[in-house]
Amino acid sequence: MNFVAWMIVACEIAFWVVIIMGLVTRYMFKLNKLGLFFLALTPVIDLILLIITGIDLYHGATATQAHAIAAVYIGTSIAFGKSMIHWADERFQYYVTKQGPKPTERFGMEYARHYLKGWVRHALAYLIGAGLLAGMIYFINDPARTGALSGILRTWTIVLGVDFIIAISNFIWPKKMKV
Repeated sequence: MNFVAWMIVACEIAFWVVIIMGLVTRYMFKLNKLGLFFLALTPVIDLILLIITGIDLYHGATATQAHAIAAVYIGTSIAFGKSMIHWADERFQYYVTKQGPKPTERFGMEYARHYLKGWVRHALAYLIGAGLLAGMIYFINDPARTGALSGILRTWTIVLGVDFIIAISNFIWPKKMKV
């Protein structure tokens, strides 16, 4: 595994570590401002990954799938970051501190609307990540060095389309409550 791949793993771990630190600090130690500080570090982690990837490519590295996944990770983190933190916050409150309402499971049209909102976030992540991929392809300007970026972009485009079909199918065949 190359350096960028290891940095993606490190950034993903760091993302969840700062979220857990933020939640523990906020709810267990009742230090809301410090907890908010930790939660606010999540975009800094994305920025670090972007800088590392850019420097690696600037110094002549051939783009690998790890470089492409860094762009996907950044787009996903920006588009889904707030909702992932909310999801973790809700479950931490209920399951760890035994406070707040139990997280609810969605069914029927409520689930379909929620999934469609998730698809809109996915589309936003795609726009951000695809923009980063296209930018890297443009600035490197060497198809021999950017094949992996183009491949991930094509694959992600297909995944986004399939996700849209699933989102629409939830309105046709709504998720039913388990009996």
